[in-house]
Amino acid sequence: MPEALAPPNPGTLRACMSRFATGVTVVTYEGDDGPRGATMNSFTSVSAEPPLVLISVARRARCHDQLLDRPFCVNILGAEQEAVARQFAGAQGAAEPRWVADARVPRLAHPLAWVECEPWRTYDGGDHTLVLGRVTDLGHRDGDALTYAWSRFGTAAEATDGIEHLI
Repeated sequence: MPEALAPPNPGTLRACMSRFATGVTVVTYEGDDGPRGATMNSFTSVSAEPPLVLISVARRARCHDQLLDRPFCVNILGAEQEAVARQFAGAQGAAEPRWVADARVPRLAHPLAWVECEPWRTYDGGDHTLVLGRVTDLGHRDGDALTYAWSRFGTAAEATDGIEHLI
């Protein structure tokens, strides 16, 4: 049996993973004291039947314990919403968020797309908890997407020719 390989240094792993460009989301939910949210880029679609998405929540995040068993909304941010991403990542002096007044689950105003979810399953993910949500509602608008790579924000331009016509 081969000898076990040593795990990579966390800083080296983080530097390597930063080369993978992702979209930027703010996951919102009803906290103990009102609407709350956290900026996350660990988000993916999992299944169409049933409709499932996955978020990865750091165990040390303030939202961790409240988010695991509550409905949540993944707000996919547009390129013009970098300030919103920074605000929910803990930036000081940020303006109060704008919320959709009649949403069933707290939702930000004017995200590029939003995916409302009921908690479905959770899994141990080391220093994170993997949360699967069953999609209950969603919506989107046109526009460029906010991205994150090399520890910096960027933009992915809206494609003029997509595959939506095939769906």
